[in-house]
Amino acid sequence: MPVSVDKAVIARFEKFGKKFEVLVDPEKAIDLKSGKNIPSEEVLAVQDIFEDAKKGLRSSRDDLRKVFGSEDIVEIARYIIIKGEIQLTTEQRRKILEEKRRLIASIIAKESINPQTGAPHTIERILNAMEIAKINIDLYKPVEEQVKDVLKSIQRVIPIRFEKIELQIKIPAAYAGKCYGVVRELGKLKSEQWLGDGSFACLLEIPAGLQAEVFDRLNKLTNGDVVITQKR
Repeated sequence: MPVSVDKAVIARFEKFGKKFEVLVDPEKAIDLKSGKNIPSEEVLAVQDIFEDAKKGLRSSRDDLRKVFGSEDIVEIARYIIIKGEIQLTTEQRRKILEEKRRLIASIIAKESINPQTGAPHTIERILNAMEIAKINIDLYKPVEEQVKDVLKSIQRVIPIRFEKIELQIKIPAAYAGKCYGVVRELGKLKSEQWLGDGSFACLLEIPAGLQAEVFDRLNKLTNGDVVITQKR
């Protein structure tokens, strides 16, 4: 979907006394700056480099060559976004940080359990623990790189740890074909076997917090005709 100029913000980079600006989608630009491989057409509102974007003053080709060694608009724009500063409004910053905070909580919820009960924590409980622990989310750091530090901090607030479990699963022949791909998506197959009657059996390794989702999805696909037991 094209980036709306009306909703775009400025990403700015300065060098040798020269200012270079591009108009970008705020959230996609943050993703790109955080290390994600986002296509340029999803980030740029206008494929041009400006000396002053608000006034519509374009940078000269000579300045582009001098500073970036190139006139490639897309290449230069990506450099400006990654190395420069993205001009976010207070509300945009708040929204992006909140989305990152919830995504981190979601990852932790899927990967962890309460070691005292063996049950997973809800996303809301993890978010509450993050608030109590006064977690500061890094706007530009990928969420995957922040998860372990957040987990370490909230362990002082609630009993929680990352854990993998193994499930022994047997699916009747009538459902085995359509369930096979789903099983592979849900976790890591440690072993698998197609039995003589056409049924499918496997040992699936998953994050402990995903156990309820595995039960729910496979029971729905098989109308409850599936056997799932946790390997001890």
